Amino acid sequence: MDQKPDEDLTVDQLAAKVGMTVRNVRAYAGRGLIPPPRLAGRTGYYDQDHVARLTLVRELLGKGYTLAAVERMMSELPDGALALGVVETLVNPWTPAEPEVLDEFQLAERAGVPHDPAVIDQLVELGIAERQDDGRLRISNPDLLRTGLEVIKLGVPMQAIFEMLPKLFAQADAVAKTYVELFRSTVWRDFADAGLPADGWPEIQRTLEGIIPLAGQALVAAFREAMAREIEQVAYEELGLDPKGLPSAG
Repeated sequence: MDQKPDEDLTVDQLAAKVGMTVRNVRAYAGRGLIPPPRLAGRTGYYDQDHVARLTLVRELLGKGYTLAAVERMMSELPDGALALGVVETLVNPWTPAEPEVLDEFQLAERAGVPHDPAVIDQLVELGIAERQDDGRLRISNPDLLRTGLEVIKLGVPMQAIFEMLPKLFAQADAVAKTYVELFRSTVWRDFADAGLPADGWPEIQRTLEGIIPLAGQALVAAFREAMAREIEQVAYEELGLDPKGLPSAG
């Protein structure tokens, strides 16, 4: 029979619910990542707060955070499901699609190019692919890979894409930091100065849920305008025209 949301869970049931082993649950409990269970005799019982915290631990570890970093984050996290919901809002909306695992030949076939170990080495170096123990490749951001492969199919040389990616990553980091700092220095700062009141968490979560998609829309709109300007400028330069469409004096 399915358990009710508010029903206590044994450690085995908790582990099954969050997709972990009992050993891992006990290990994370020993590190203080979840509070002690409620004891009834010699049996410990866990609730939905334990489920939420372990789910967040699993998601953070899955995103590449070290266990030490997760411990620090969880130790600084206020108690309560509302705070957990805000953190989940922070880490989830921009999460890439589920990682994909391919062998090197499947990847080459998808790209429409011959298999080349040197190309695989570059993908690993750029952080797009990660070699697993069985020799296959774990692609942490399949959407990024798919976009790159589509550009290759349009005729852009693969090496040119490899050279462009670090610049793209750096610019994406800068834009992300701009938006995050905007939220941190305004809405979050006021909330923190007020002492992180419990009744303020829902509003913080609603603000985050609204800002994140709007940030994406604003970025796309700005990018389209910038791309139009750049294409126009390059077209003038390549055709030897000035901005008015007349042959340039040079």
